[in-house]
Formats: sequence, structure tokens, C-alpha cells
Amino acid sequence: MNKDFSKDALNAINKKTGKNITPGAIKKLASTVKPGTTQNEAQLRQLIKQVSAMAKVPVTEATVQEIVNAVKKGGTNSGTMESLMKMLMKK
Repeated sequence: MNKDFSKDALNAINKKTGKNITPGAIKKLASTVKPGTTQNEAQLRQLIKQVSAMAKVPVTEATVQEIVNAVKKGGTNSGTMESLMKMLMKK
């Protein structure tokens, strides 16, 4: 993901949620993610819930399942992650 997209995405998330998630908080959470995290459904669900808790935004089980399915279908390249962010910002 390019740096401008990441900054823009964080700003959009903060604006939409009314929260102030810092880049440091994102980096701390990201440091716990291993390469296999996105391949293990239980770990992926846990990560989604951690992000939801950090943003203090509830995520329905249907949305969690949609994210899991999208990651399984498309992998985790930067284009896919950008698409997921855009998809979630519409909700």
C-alpha cells in the first residue's frame, strides 16, 4: 500500500468514526500480524475484532464474514487491501 493511501485511509477512518486512531496504534497492531494470519480464519477473525475494538466501531458477523471471504478469495496484496478499505468505508 502506498504511503499516501495509508495516510488518507487513516484520516478517512478517523473522520468517519469520530475517533483518533494513531499511526503508532496501527503499527503496534500490525506488528502482531504474521504472514499466516490471513490464511488462518480464526486468526483473521481475531484481527478483524481487534481492529474493530481499536476503532470502537462494532462490526457485525456478516461484515466479518464478508471480509474473511474477500481475503480468502483475493489474497492480501496491496491492491486487495486497498479494495477492502474502500469497501469498508462505504458501510
